[in-house]
Amino acid sequence: MNSILKDPSLWREAALIDGEWIAATPHGTTELRNPANGDLLATLPRCKEEETTNAVLAADRAFRKWRTTTAKHRSQVLYRWWQLIVENKNDLATLITLEEGKPIAEARGEIDYAAGFIQWFAEEAKRIRGDVIPSSKDTQRIVTLKQAIGVCAAITPWNFPAAMIARKAGPALAAGCTMVVKPASQTPLTALALGELALRAGIPAGVFNVVTGNDTRAIGGVLTSHPLVRKITFTGSTEVGRLLLQQSASTIKKCSMELGGNAPCIVFDDASIDLAVEGILVAKFRNTGQSCIAANRVMVQDGIYDALAERLANRVSKLLVGNGLDDGVQIGPLIDSAAVGKVAEHVSSAVNAGARVLTGGQHHSMGGCFFQPTVIVDVTPDMTIAVEETFGPVLPLIRFKTDDEAIAMANDTEFGLAAYLFSKDAVRIWRTSEALETGMVGINTGLISTEVAPFGGVKQSGLGREGSQYGIDEFLEIKYLCWDGLSND
Repeated sequence: MNSILKDPSLWREAALIDGEWIAATPHGTTELRNPANGDLLATLPRCKEEETTNAVLAADRAFRKWRTTTAKHRSQVLYRWWQLIVENKNDLATLITLEEGKPIAEARGEIDYAAGFIQWFAEEAKRIRGDVIPSSKDTQRIVTLKQAIGVCAAITPWNFPAAMIARKAGPALAAGCTMVVKPASQTPLTALALGELALRAGIPAGVFNVVTGNDTRAIGGVLTSHPLVRKITFTGSTEVGRLLLQQSASTIKKCSMELGGNAPCIVFDDASIDLAVEGILVAKFRNTGQSCIAANRVMVQDGIYDALAERLANRVSKLLVGNGLDDGVQIGPLIDSAAVGKVAEHVSSAVNAGARVLTGGQHHSMGGCFFQPTVIVDVTPDMTIAVEETFGPVLPLIRFKTDDEAIAMANDTEFGLAAYLFSKDAVRIWRTSEALETGMVGINTGLISTEVAPFGGVKQSGLGREGSQYGIDEFLEIKYLCWDGLSND
């Protein structure tokens, strides 16, 4: 399969530990299959406790030297990594499509997004600075320093296999930390290709490690309990995030958690229908609906509900479904059969409770992991499809009458990652944005992700922020120096 790449050496079927490619372990192998057709893509070594411990020890050894390098040097190395990612954009995008199913145009967009984080934090490496704080004594000076926290463990998801690594590794390495990455077992090839490019960029052995395999409990158990790991950064479900927080408590690790979402999208009756349709399509159907910030509940004010539903159904019915490598495909396969089953169950449950399907609603004729892009109307807030994160190409529309009703419905969830609203009224926009219990709000847009803005949620959608000038602080500790005896006597 590596012949599909312009640079076949980016196809790695081995773990990366201490700068060495580990092609085999005593624990056997795990198979990786293409979700579009079920074909075998790769066979990778299974890492367990021993290999993960070796990666942690390698990262600790590398940290002792990497943290002492100048900010300018780290910036230059990260900048070279960014350049290599950009130069190999098409190969990296092809890997994403093969192992995750994402349409190739979207996969290329993800590589641009991922590269943006490496470039941004290459620049931020030179901007880490402390303070001099006025003291209450004239013989004393108070100084704060910001220092790298240490070895970091990143556990990343399958739905954005390049961006989620870059969003964590960029600030970690810029700060002077080292990293052990456990990519999702469904999408390791992208992580390994990034590891190959990291080595080419001059990132020293042990600074960036990738452990492979589907023994997530064994690997995660080491990462959360090992005393040399000082930071856990995780993107995934709230359920797993809770477990990682519990496991990390015994060694008091700093944790960043980007967890589940149940994003509301509010369309007020004064909104531009054209703008709302385009924004909702992006917010819902990007990556076949498999995004933590996907619009999971679209609440439409009564005055434009029917018109918007008709427009959306018309557009959604024309979305092209197929293998992500084929030209023009907009909707790829879901990641696996379990994901298809969940989507089908949500649709069936809603219909049985009185909702109506305007378009789609069935397994796609292509079979396998494909599901028809779907629009459902007459959905109520108590239906499973509105309560749980569907993570698929299904758009449920909920009717509301008053602004307060919409805000109350939007906040009626344990999650608080992202929200969207469409309106032309500035007062309404400000009032609603401030009232929504979420970490991010898209206003008249369905595309909010960018390396320059802080990404993260509130409530049970997570802890901490990624990206922007705030993102690097998650990998730094503040040290306070109290300097006394500064007297002329």
